[in-house]
Amino acid sequence: QVQLVESGGGLVQPGRSLRLSCAASGIIFSITDMGWYRQAPGKQRELVAGITKGGSTNYADNVKGRFTISRDNAKNTVYLQMNSLEPEDTAVYYCNADVYATRWSILSKYWGQGTQVTVSS
Repeated sequence: QVQLVESGGGLVQPGRSLRLSCAASGIIFSITDMGWYRQAPGKQRELVAGITKGGSTNYADNVKGRFTISRDNAKNTVYLQMNSLEPEDTAVYYCNADVYATRWSILSKYWGQGTQVTVSS
């Protein structure tokens, strides 16, 4: 089994920064894509940013230029640096990872439990 544990959320004023981390642990042979999603109250979960094992990234239009996704493959960890935060960024942030548990396993997607980010003055 694979567990994803997020950290780094909290309450922050508009214009400030936060850095989220998500560490994967358990039976892991290889992790391909990793990403961050968010879900605000009354809204659907949406992709914020994604990153491949080779480091290629993609971002939602409303976070481009403000958020940066990165990963440390040796630590099975993905990060989300969030700058110039806006009240509209308030949401529960979830990380996910596409994992091969063993050399012979099928690719499976795992989710973290979520971390709350609140942007408010």
